[in-house]
Amino acid sequence: MNYIAHLFLFIFMFSMNAYSSHHETYIPLRKMKQHMFEANHRMHGMYGYYPMERDISGTDWQPESIPLDGLQFEAHKWLFMTHDFLNAAYTHQTGPRGGSQLFSTSMFMATAQRDFGNRYTFALRAMFSLDPLMGPKGYRLLLQTGEPGNGETPLIDRQHPHDLFDELAIVNTFEINQKHSVFFYFGLPGQPALGPPIYLMRYSGTYNPEAPISHHWLDSTHVQFGVFTAGYIWQNLKIDTSIFTGREPDQHRYDIERPRFDSYSVRATYNATPNISSQISTGFLKSPEQLEPTINITRTTASLSYNIVWRSIKWQWTGCWGRNQKHPGSASNAFLRETTLNGAEKHIIFGRYEHVEKDDLFPQPFAQEKFQVGKLTIGYIYQITDW
Repeated sequence: MNYIAHLFLFIFMFSMNAYSSHHETYIPLRKMKQHMFEANHRMHGMYGYYPMERDISGTDWQPESIPLDGLQFEAHKWLFMTHDFLNAAYTHQTGPRGGSQLFSTSMFMATAQRDFGNRYTFALRAMFSLDPLMGPKGYRLLLQTGEPGNGETPLIDRQHPHDLFDELAIVNTFEINQKHSVFFYFGLPGQPALGPPIYLMRYSGTYNPEAPISHHWLDSTHVQFGVFTAGYIWQNLKIDTSIFTGREPDQHRYDIERPRFDSYSVRATYNATPNISSQISTGFLKSPEQLEPTINITRTTASLSYNIVWRSIKWQWTGCWGRNQKHPGSASNAFLRETTLNGAEKHIIFGRYEHVEKDDLFPQPFAQEKFQVGKLTIGYIYQITDW
């Protein structure tokens, strides 16, 4: 079984309206629209006086020079924004751990924001996914581990489906002046101040339909049932801290779970320029895994995203590091590097490399034995039309 220590997965995907190989074929049904308008009120971020393109999900920041595509409109002094995607995919993964499957991944996000006077902003955010329609086992993904599919057995070489409700949040922001603001975020579910922006939303990973195998070292806390975050912003620096429910969602993907507020985190984010966003964070997660209720985790992460924008070319690089220290138990690390190059809105190239230490790739007698695994993904998309 030691062959897994040097397992290297390479996927090349190419086609006209999607990307494919004799191993994997993806047919994205991505529908992204963007409508720019001139608003008669201040265009600023949800948490303070900064460019609104910096906001992403939860209380995360991204480099604002490449904003998320979406629909924006104004009505009755409210600013509404939507962002969504829907992917249909077929995968064939070879070897004794592989298999074939037709699956779909999706995300639908909507926000509403309004200023009351010059100092107070109120906002609502909702995020949904149709992933539960895939069933409790989600989709095949070699080397992926994480939550149980049925509440009794762990998912190995599979990516669990996200919940129907991924974020239902309320935000209150108080501006001291144009340089300083404080904000309060409550989500049920929500996303605490821990880790980089979720892979579904950061531009460097948004065209890759697969979840990273490092997900549970970096950004798996993006759906927690009970999150309260308080934050302070000074120009391009944001400090936020959260108390939240440490347990990850259970196998019931359509419900709202009871909040516990038994875990905590703190994060510092700094956007040095419109092309750079960096963060460092740490947090304590009480009993995050349903099948290991006596194990707690201290998670520490650091990440940096860098944009290159030149004429019609958009290019983002992201590097992430995550470390999980189990209590009781040992520590493990994960490294991720990913990129997306979008040339003239027609040719899109993306890639991701990961190196992860995993101790849950096998059942007995190899359970808890740590293996180092790597994965490289390269993909190409030719976009025929923007609809």
